[in-house]
Formats: sequence, structure tokens, C-alpha cells
Amino acid sequence: MFNPRVTKPALLLAGAIAIATPAIAKTWGPWSAPVSVEALPGSGINVNTASNDGCPIQSPDGLSLFMASNRPGGYGGQDIWVAHRNSTDEGWGDPVNLGPEVNSAVDDFCPSPTRGERLFFVSRRDEPNGDIYMTRLTKDGWTTPVSLGPNVNSGAQEWSPSYFEDELGRGVLYFSSTRAGTQDIYASVELAPALPVAELNTGADDSRPNVSKDGLEIVFDSTRPGTLGGPDLWTASRPSTDAPWGEVTHLGNGINTAAAETRATFSWDGSSIVFGSTRPGVEGAADIFITTREKVTGKK
Repeated sequence: MFNPRVTKPALLLAGAIAIATPAIAKTWGPWSAPVSVEALPGSGINVNTASNDGCPIQSPDGLSLFMASNRPGGYGGQDIWVAHRNSTDEGWGDPVNLGPEVNSAVDDFCPSPTRGERLFFVSRRDEPNGDIYMTRLTKDGWTTPVSLGPNVNSGAQEWSPSYFEDELGRGVLYFSSTRAGTQDIYASVELAPALPVAELNTGADDSRPNVSKDGLEIVFDSTRPGTLGGPDLWTASRPSTDAPWGEVTHLGNGINTAAAETRATFSWDGSSIVFGSTRPGVEGAADIFITTREKVTGKK
């Protein structure tokens, strides 16, 4: 498994083989109509602002909401901010900036927290199109961000890292990149050279993937035919992490609009998705919204 204490790029995803165990199949109900995260009880009034607020993702425990924003108080361009709450039944408080150890004078965005206090994110600090980095929170603060190296990063644009461990315990990183011309979705296993995920990619932009913690569901935004204006949010599932992704479906119930819906991410338990949208009525260039669903469990 990923060792959170290792920071050298060549060892970032060094894994140990784990034995797969029987799983409980999950059947989910439909996604609810989305609401602004500020509509949640006890939410701060500055989660969404008159600035560009997006790239949202919850921490594994659901008590922190990471986001990117160019609101006042940052270090330049888009910065990464985090809002906290005491319970998953509450809304998040007002966000605070992660500070200069993570944020730079240029754009820093697409945060992706994982267990072990790690944070993957995208930055333009060393490459104008954006590369993927990793840092870790210690008792002394955030460690110096480390690039994931040439097997993941390129001279093109990399977006939205999403990390999970497959059924063999290997670290898998999904992300999107323009290295082939349009935004396509790629996967790297144990930091090996990234490969395109053919069944998810089209001739349109297929961007900003996020994979569930078990690797069996994915959500991403795409400008493929069928969008309402777009990009829109799309999802797919599979029976195991070594199986190809199944049919890609368009999210309904008001989640997608004629505006842009981008960078959707699952909560750790899969019961909610947060995403950015430029739909009419947002406070600024974009705001953060949430949709939820109910779960039914049964034997696989």
C-alpha cells in the first residue's frame, strides 16, 4: 500500500500485495436534486463567494471540504482552501487558505486528499500547463510538494488526480491530460507510465475523473454528444478493478444544466458528490454544489 511517510517520487506508489476479500454489493438510489453547499445546515456564508469557487472534494472522514478558489487572501491565481465541520450532518464553515507551503504565486488547484494525510494537487509552479504534485500534512505542517514525475506528468496539461487502491492493494492514480490533443482520462498503476482509459475517452474533452474508494465507480466531466451545453457530469461503473468500465451515463435530476458542471468527486462512503457549476444564480464565476443518494446493501 501507499506509504504516507515516503515522499521520493519513485516510491510514492510503492505497494504491497493484499488479499482480496468478498465484498458487499451496493445498490444506490437516484441522485438528489443538487443544492449549493451553503444550503446545508450550519454552513458558513463564505463557502461560495463572488470569486471562482470549484474543484471541490471531501476528505476521507467527510469533515473537511477542499476546494480551489481565486478569492481574496490567496497567494496568486487559484489557491487551495479548506473548510471544516464537526459532523457529517452539518454544513462546512468558512474556508481557510492552506498556506504558502502548498500554494504558490501561480495556479494551484484540483486538490485530492487521501488517507495518511496526503494531498495530491495540480500546480503550474514548474510547468505552465500544470503538473500533479503530492504533499503530506505532518505535525510540523505541509511537506514540500513533490512532482509525481514523467510517468504521470508531461509537457501537456494534467488535471484532477484521483487515487485509490485496487483489489491487489496497488496504488492507482487516475487523471486527465491533453497530451493526445484533447483532454483524455489516463491511469497509472504504481507510478508506471500512464495509459489512456480507452472505454472512457471520446473525441471530445473527457476531463477531471474521480474514482470511488473501491475503484468501482467513476465520475468525470465531458463535452461529448449528449451534454446540455456543457461540460456535463457523466458516470460509469464496473464489477471489479481489473474489468473495463461499463456504459457511460449522463447524470440527471438537475445535476447537469446548460452551463458548465465540472470536477465532481465522491465522498468516501459514496453517498454524495460535490461539484462546481456556473449555472444561473451562482454567486460568482462558479459555485460548489452537492447531491446525495441512499444506499441499499445486500450479499454479492
